[in-house]
Formats: sequence, C-alpha cells, structure tokens
Amino acid sequence: MADIAVTGGRVDRVAPGLPAEGVPEVIEGAGRLAFPGVVDAHQHWGIYNPLAEDAGSESRASAQGGVTTALTYMRTGMYYLNRGGAYADFFPEVLARAEDRAYVDYGFHLAPMSSGHIGELPDLVERFGVPSFKIFMFYGGHGLHGRSADQNAFLMLPEGERYDYAHFEFVMRGVQAARERFPELASEISLSLHCETAEIMTAYTRLVEEAGELSGLAAYSASRPPHSEGLAVFIASYLAHETGLGNVNLLHLSSRKALDAAVRMQRTFPHIDFRREVTIGHLLADIETASGIGAKVNPPIRPREDVEALWEYVLDGTVDWVVSDHACCREELKFGAPAEDVFLAKAGFGGAEYLLPGLITEGRRRGLSWGRIAALTSWNPARRYGLRTKGTIAPGFDADICLVDPDATWTVRAADSESAQEYTPFEGFELSAKVTDTFVRGHHVLDTGKIVGRPVGRYLRRPVA
Repeated sequence: MADIAVTGGRVDRVAPGLPAEGVPEVIEGAGRLAFPGVVDAHQHWGIYNPLAEDAGSESRASAQGGVTTALTYMRTGMYYLNRGGAYADFFPEVLARAEDRAYVDYGFHLAPMSSGHIGELPDLVERFGVPSFKIFMFYGGHGLHGRSADQNAFLMLPEGERYDYAHFEFVMRGVQAARERFPELASEISLSLHCETAEIMTAYTRLVEEAGELSGLAAYSASRPPHSEGLAVFIASYLAHETGLGNVNLLHLSSRKALDAAVRMQRTFPHIDFRREVTIGHLLADIETASGIGAKVNPPIRPREDVEALWEYVLDGTVDWVVSDHACCREELKFGAPAEDVFLAKAGFGGAEYLLPGLITEGRRRGLSWGRIAALTSWNPARRYGLRTKGTIAPGFDADICLVDPDATWTVRAADSESAQEYTPFEGFELSAKVTDTFVRGHHVLDTGKIVGRPVGRYLRRPVA
C-alpha cells in the first residue's frame, strides 16, 4: 500500500501515508491497483478515417484501456493522407492534423517508402524527434488486404523505384547511419519490421481460394501461413546483420513459427538487439472464438495452438511488449460484398480499450506477475522508443497512471467503447479486470469509466540531442 504525490504533471513522491492536508485534490484508490500508464507502441491513427477524427475518438478509446501514450505508424501512399512526397512536407501536416485532438500523449513511427525518405532519416531524428522507423516487408508484392497487381501505385512510389528487399537493405543502412551520426541517441533509434513474405502469401491465397474448403478467419490464416512470417524474420535478421543494424523490432508476431524464428535469429546474431512484440488480439482471440471476420488483421488471427504458443513465449520472457495494433475501421469500410467474404474485407481493427484489462485477465490466470504485466505494457516499450519520462510510477517521471479494479467482471460490448468502430472481435468476451481511471501527466481523462475534460495529449518529440 502506498500513496502517490503528483506535482506539475510529474510524480513527486511514492510512499505510504503521505499527508493530504493542503493538497488541492485527493483521489481515493479504494483498493484498486495503480499501474504505470500503458505505452501502446503500435497503433494506426488516420489509416481508415481522417487523422484528426481518429486522434480524438481513438485516443479516448485508448484511455479506456489504460493507455496514456500511443505510438502510431504513419507512411506516405494510399490511406493515411493519401499522398506521396518528402516527409519534410508530409510530416508537418500530420502533426498539424493531430494537434489539440488527443486525450493521451502520442508519437509517430515513420516508414521510409522511397529512396528519398532514406536521405531524410537524420532530419527526422534531429528536427522532428522521430527515432523509430518501419518496413512493411510484404508491401511491393502483396496488398494490404490481399492480392494486388499494382503496389507501386498503391505506395505512390517515384518512377523507377521498387519497394523490395534491396530497398529494405538501404533503409537498414540509413537507420544504422543515423545511429552512428547521433551516438548519444543510438540506443533509442530502431527499425521495426512487419514480417510476412509476399510471394508465399500470394501463392497460398490462390491455393486457398481455388480449394474452396475454408472460409472466414481460417481461410485468411491459411492464406498467410505462419512459415511466411518465419521466413521473413530470417530475411530481416540477416539483412540487419549484413548492414550492421543494431536495433531491430519484430512486430506483432502471431505464431509459434514466427517466435521460433525470432529466437533462432537472436541466437544466430547475438550482437543485434532484437525486441519481440505481440498484440493483445493474437493473445485473446483465435479463429474460432473471435467474433466474425471483423477480426481480419495482418498477420492473421491464428488457430488456438498458436495462441497458446504465444503465451508460452510471453511467460518465458521472450516477448518484450504487448500492444493493441489499434486501427479503427468502421463497418462501412471493413466489409465487402458479400460481407462474409474475408478476402474482400479490410485488414485491421481497434482494441486499445482491452489492452491492459485483457492482458491482466489472461495473464494472471496463467501466472503472469503484476510486475511483468507493467513491464510488457509500459516500461519496456518506453525504454526502447526513447520515452524517457514514461514507463513507471516513480519520482521525476510523468504522472501517467491508471487505476485498475482487479476483481471486476464485465462483458466486452462494442457499444460501450469510445472508438468510432461499431464492432469488436472481442464482442462477448468476459474480462476480469477493468480500468476505472486514467491520468495523463496528472490530468484525469478517465474518471470512474467515463471520459472527462478536454484533450490534453501532446506530441512527444522523443530524442533530445
């Protein structure tokens, strides 16, 4: 039992029996657990809805899940701002559209899509405070939602350029060059990869569709098989070795084969600082229990045996952090015609509302400690991504705190979410922990389960040279 004193948006003291006399506001914990605010290191604001709208509604949904910092992926090309060009022109518009909209603090990871973007990496680090970058390994040969015949047009690449393994190599060289240019920031500059192999997915999609034996989430999982993930992890790891890139994040690993590949690559290349990420969606749902094809996502929701494998790796310490991969996609955009055809549906869904409650529910049942839950959701991603004042409840750190009722039992209903998404793959799931209150730098943004006040979130310019 302890009290937390907050002054000027930072934690001042943590100790039992702190005096309350003269304190402007006292919040009674009432038997709840105080967690460091969740650092959700993988979201997608503005992918299917205007960025300004998502920054509002999806940050409110994030606060419902105890999230106080959201790091969202951004790139040029179709979706997001639907334009190409230099980040020097593109990114200021991103910042302007999100400003004064969010209820939680936020930052951006950027994806170098063209050769010109690689040259901008030092400026993005130094001028805009963006230290984290991304490669979508299947882009260039396979579409966001399935097969695609013209990825260059989708990605809005300059004439004569390709988004392929050679580009990935040069991105890695560019990120490592930035680490060497800013040695004091080297530990905070990293490259993340979505590891799936376009050629395998294209071939298996054809096989699954022609066979016609599977439907729904089972068909989609089979069309993007786990060994596609594993092979991509191998390729990414060797390229990192070849280019001398020291910090690599393997995103949303969804299967035993993907995690097995990640473990093998860590042993093969011990000089690379790999970090391994999984999502709460892949930990909670499988192809049978998810609520319909609204659970289509990349990489896919998998069969139960893969879910159990992910938990093995969470429990043995292999997984470094857990995220939501939140990407709000309204029904009118999500589903094709016919609506039950999974290959016509868009990929991605929201879920930040259930990140901490879901991890506590399943994790505690499996023996996951409170400290490990806090590390997976806050401390580990904060340290990796240069969020120096985030990640723990301790003097000098931002007063990002969420209060959790560890004995609450409730049923997930999309209608109760602040998200603009009208459905959830977790509809009807029973959770046994609930976030009641969320504080962002001391601002009370979720009070007894309800969003209160005004947007207080700010853009986090992470590295300080």
